[in-house]
Amino acid sequence: MTSNSGDNNTVLVNGTGTIGEPLIALLLSLKKQLGIDDLIFYKHSPRITDRPMLNDLKKRGGLMCVEESKVDDFRSMGVEPDLIFADALDRADVVADATAEDVGIRNKREYYEKAEHNTKGFLAQGSESGFGTIYASGINDNIFKKSTIPKYVQIASCNTHAAAAAVKYLTFEGENSYLDHADLTFIRRGSDISQNKGVQAPTVSSFDDDRFGTHHAKDVWRLFQTQGHDFDLFSSAIKINSQYMHSLSAHFTMKKDINRDTLLSIIHDTPELALTQKTAINQVFSFGRDHGHFGRILNQAVFVESSIKTYKNHLYFWSFTPQDGNAILSSVKAIAYYLHDTESVDEIMQSVKPWLFDEV
Repeated sequence: MTSNSGDNNTVLVNGTGTIGEPLIALLLSLKKQLGIDDLIFYKHSPRITDRPMLNDLKKRGGLMCVEESKVDDFRSMGVEPDLIFADALDRADVVADATAEDVGIRNKREYYEKAEHNTKGFLAQGSESGFGTIYASGINDNIFKKSTIPKYVQIASCNTHAAAAAVKYLTFEGENSYLDHADLTFIRRGSDISQNKGVQAPTVSSFDDDRFGTHHAKDVWRLFQTQGHDFDLFSSAIKINSQYMHSLSAHFTMKKDINRDTLLSIIHDTPELALTQKTAINQVFSFGRDHGHFGRILNQAVFVESSIKTYKNHLYFWSFTPQDGNAILSSVKAIAYYLHDTESVDEIMQSVKPWLFDEV
């Protein structure tokens, strides 16, 4: 198996699921631009059904690491490990945790905190509240532009990205926002098309927070708190028996009257946002499958143009949330911040522009 390579820029992705697999693939596509020498991914369980995926990621240039006790199990099913997990963690400059809900927090306690002296930064995905400073690309890049950057970062969920992007780009003038209140309703897919789970019928999420409702509004609030903003936000969520994409129905109350044409121009001129003439979510999903990277649209949100309505100081809209693509993009950008000077990150991130769409 591969030996320790010393000075190389090494990124370790822990997990090969709904977020981990496309994140690994995108990082492998951008290895040269990101200055990554070794991209290592960790696989926990040796399942024969995962063999095609694992061998394909290895063929693309990824190095697979496993627990030392499972090396023979992977070999017996036809997948050759390149490293053991302990060695991979020891040489990693950045670790991106893409494991199941609550596992990232446990991994931080059991593994990552013991490897801090070797590693520049650790990332975990949206469900891992408490893992570190919350982050979404383009929303609060300021956390990486301080003299001391956070060692642990929680990548915001894909729905949090979509709502935060709407607040950021549709309500700000310079450093100040004229948002008075946002009412956010998330309609969530029951599962990803890669998963054998779901819900039998539309299922309402509980209001766990008196001020914010569901965690989505609270996470958007936390993002903007890192910039000193204290927004009045409330979110609801319902999960439906679909495997396509999430969607967001929003009502923003502004501190001044707004103009629809102005908002359409902002969306059109903002690379992170996309418009669509489609109203059926399967058609937007199909576009991502055909034109995105590993089937993912990397934009923060896709706004349904016909749904964007304004009345005096009120804004109403529907948007579709690219299934995990926006969170994957934030993981890539956070990795770039850890590996490179802050000033060079925007130029490096130009390499993802082929998967950012003006229109879907």
